[in-house]
Amino acid sequence: MADVQPLRALRHDLERAGPLARLISPPYDVLDAQQRADLAARSPYNAVHLDLPQAPEPDGDPYLHAALLLDGWRDQGAVVQDDEPSLLVLEQEFDAPGGGRRTRRGVHARVRVQPYGPGGVRPHERTHPGPKEDRLRLTRATKANVSPIFVLHDDPEGTVTDALQRAIDATPLYASATDDEGTEQRLHRITDPDLLAAVCAPFADRELLIADGHHRYETARVYADEQGAQDGPHRFVLAHLVALQDPGLAVFPTHRLLDDLKDPVTQERLGTALKELFDVTPLHSTDELRPPDGQGPLTLGYLDRHFNQPFRLVLKDQARADAALRDKPAAFRHLDTAVLEALVLRDVLGMTEDDVAHLNGLGYSRTDREAVELITSGRYDCGFFLRASPVEQVREVAATGEVMPPKSTFFHPKVPSGLTFNPLAYSRA
Repeated sequence: MADVQPLRALRHDLERAGPLARLISPPYDVLDAQQRADLAARSPYNAVHLDLPQAPEPDGDPYLHAALLLDGWRDQGAVVQDDEPSLLVLEQEFDAPGGGRRTRRGVHARVRVQPYGPGGVRPHERTHPGPKEDRLRLTRATKANVSPIFVLHDDPEGTVTDALQRAIDATPLYASATDDEGTEQRLHRITDPDLLAAVCAPFADRELLIADGHHRYETARVYADEQGAQDGPHRFVLAHLVALQDPGLAVFPTHRLLDDLKDPVTQERLGTALKELFDVTPLHSTDELRPPDGQGPLTLGYLDRHFNQPFRLVLKDQARADAALRDKPAAFRHLDTAVLEALVLRDVLGMTEDDVAHLNGLGYSRTDREAVELITSGRYDCGFFLRASPVEQVREVAATGEVMPPKSTFFHPKVPSGLTFNPLAYSRA
């Protein structure tokens, strides 16, 4: 079963490092070069310097640079390690897609790493090999988790939710910050032993579902095994845990973008297949490309650079998906990303699982506007615009033991890096 514990965290000393808003960063895997540069310029102690490190010299080792930087922050007193275990309650108030404000609540803790399986920790997506090697090299160098994984847990009776509310009521605000997207982060640091036990104890009989951070979790498992069989802080990973029942839990889609489709024969094959598989309806504007969220047959938006005409695609016959995914459970056969991958990427375009894993001819975009710009600018030849997968569908697929295609979900808002760091060795030797 899950083992969730407080941690002796590494955290910024805000009196020395400056306001929290200058220190936090979105996770490394959602940043482009300009965003990284902007964050790095805000403070020499911004978390992006660790999470997405760059050596000052062209041929330098960025991972060694991150390790030296973290040591320097500790020597300067900008980052300190707690003498006592604690948990960090995070409330994130953000703009909801349909308007208004929503608040998601979770807790930063350390989670013991274990193999994937029923009753313990489950994944929900396949991973790419490149990021795992990157995160492993960073972990080896820094001997710390510099950003948390995002984990879901079932809290039907509200046991953990109630404990977090008691902790917030009993604990003054530790810090707050508003990020570039307008999300307000409010933090409460829990050190009271009774409150710590009230939050952590219910996890002993719960299963955890990784929502975001599969690469980091799998890296943590490899790193733990490299350190040997003995127990210790290296056996844990920094995690942010949110209840499946949390009213602020929001899932967005990640759109699929394709290139290497300039050959007229390939274009004709794709066009013919789409008309055979889908009911095709022209749309008036690219603003309509993202389908409304909901259940029912696979529904997509489609745009290609050649015609620059947006379309709505609705799968004609679910039996085609069932046949293509006959060896998969029913929940998986109704998953939009899985059906698109099977019927179009694999069967029509001949892409392999290795192509998907290594992004050969495939890209992703998390926003409608970015996806349209990438297609109309010629960076990609066409794109499929998806609807969000409901949280319950994510859970159902994971419960079968299957994992979704990469980037099947985008949980919003992201959990910032820099709220706390998890040391994997209490000694700095």
